[in-house]
Amino acid sequence: MGFIKSIAVAATAVFMIAGAANAGEKIKIGTEGAYPPFNNLTADGKLVGFDVDIAKALCAEMKVECEFVVQDWDGMIPALINSKFDAVIASMSITEDRLKKVDFSGKYYNTPPAIAVAKDSKIAGVSADDLKGVALGAQSSTTHSNYAEALLSGSDLKLYPSADEYKLDITSGRIDAVIDDVVVLSDWIASEDGACCKILGTLVPDDKINGIGAGIAVRKGETELRDRFTAAIAAIRANGKYKEINDKYFAFDVYGG
Repeated sequence: MGFIKSIAVAATAVFMIAGAANAGEKIKIGTEGAYPPFNNLTADGKLVGFDVDIAKALCAEMKVECEFVVQDWDGMIPALINSKFDAVIASMSITEDRLKKVDFSGKYYNTPPAIAVAKDSKIAGVSADDLKGVALGAQSSTTHSNYAEALLSGSDLKLYPSADEYKLDITSGRIDAVIDDVVVLSDWIASEDGACCKILGTLVPDDKINGIGAGIAVRKGETELRDRFTAAIAAIRANGKYKEINDKYFAFDVYGG
């Protein structure tokens, strides 16, 4: 991940969202900053991406002052539980396992997983048989790594702290394939950095593993904040703000079915 990773790890400062505050109410938002096009840190330390723009729109709808706190993915839920921030907006899927630890708003998008390989790969398809013995990269502590462990168990799974590390390894030929969200992989492949690779195919999501979409995580029992986020998602879907943000990044409705 290089320079960007070092910024993310070192970033104890917060990123302010300007807007009218609800009687001075402030909400801290945790995000990763290493998962483009959903959230990413630019070389000059600016947070950008779909998650970031959605968070800003939700804060504006709720009329609160919000701050972003950059947090490595592996520590995201523990940091939320320990009150480093109040909510997570970081493409975190709503799963049964995570619901044991935190509460979630309704979804704000839902896209399937996919497999990417080198352009000259001889891997025939995305079934468990096709991927048997394949060195398969995934970001650790994600629904995608869980999917690979459960349903692609014949592969040689390699886990990475962020998507940037597995991208480097498939580019250099140290692994044969990667699994992640189809949007994340497609965005990377469309860039110069991803010129090595292609989408081999999408996978059929497993609701128990992949969940029902990405939601906003809050601490257990904070139902008022959870419900305010859910209402704000519905509001920006209704007033056109969601579509405006969606169309900035995607040529389809990322909200999903």
